Amino acid sequence: MDGKRNVIVTDTLGGLGTAVYEDYLAHAFCLGGMCRFQFNGKEFELREGDLMIIRKGKLMEKIRPSNDFLVKVIYVTSGFIELCTPQNNYGMKGQLSLFLNPVMHLTLEQQEVCRRDFELVELRLKNEDHHFYRDIMINVMQMTILDFFDFHSHLYGQENISTQNASLMNRFIGMLEDGAYREHREVTYYADCLCVTPKYLSEVSKKVSGYGVNYWINRYTILDISRLLRNKSLTFVQISDMFGFSSPAYFSRYVQHNLGMNPTDYRE
Repeated sequence: MDGKRNVIVTDTLGGLGTAVYEDYLAHAFCLGGMCRFQFNGKEFELREGDLMIIRKGKLMEKIRPSNDFLVKVIYVTSGFIELCTPQNNYGMKGQLSLFLNPVMHLTLEQQEVCRRDFELVELRLKNEDHHFYRDIMINVMQMTILDFFDFHSHLYGQENISTQNASLMNRFIGMLEDGAYREHREVTYYADCLCVTPKYLSEVSKKVSGYGVNYWINRYTILDISRLLRNKSLTFVQISDMFGFSSPAYFSRYVQHNLGMNPTDYRE
């Protein structure tokens, strides 16, 4: 492969959230000990036998591993993961639920399957003289992703998601990940851009993710705001202006409602 490697295997979480792995998805399998961390503004633990999948490394904060923590991490570029992901629409449901909780507690049987998947990826990754190396890596990653889908569906239940609904949610979430919420936090805006009614978009969001459109808009917004509030070089007025709030007072009420405290208390 030319340029940036599509798949990288490491034994540390140290790269998460750094510029080096900015365009990578991280799949971490805990082999021993435990690690506490904050993700998406919430506290989580990764324990022995757990599988963690992180799509947005910048949401990972305050990583605190135990002295005996052992982990194996497979980093995959977003482009390559898209190429390897099976076209069965389950990925959208998994993506949204992992945004809320990136840790899956595997059964002993699932742990063994996961261990073999990680070993096979690492083994094939080293075999660069294989004449069909890229095809082999696509194949082995697709098998691994299908196993991850299976783990997730056993934990959270499997529901059929139509191609139409998966496509709509994918485009909606894509708009949020591109930062549209900084200027637009009305359901009607997203519905108009996606050429559907606000009611239909809300129904699809609820069906696919279990949450309405407003939940996802506010979730992306407050995560960005909380990150900026921790940057003490920015004033509250500057942050308020970035998001188009009509006044600093309205911005303060929005933060109070969503974070349970005003901007000053949160920054302290």
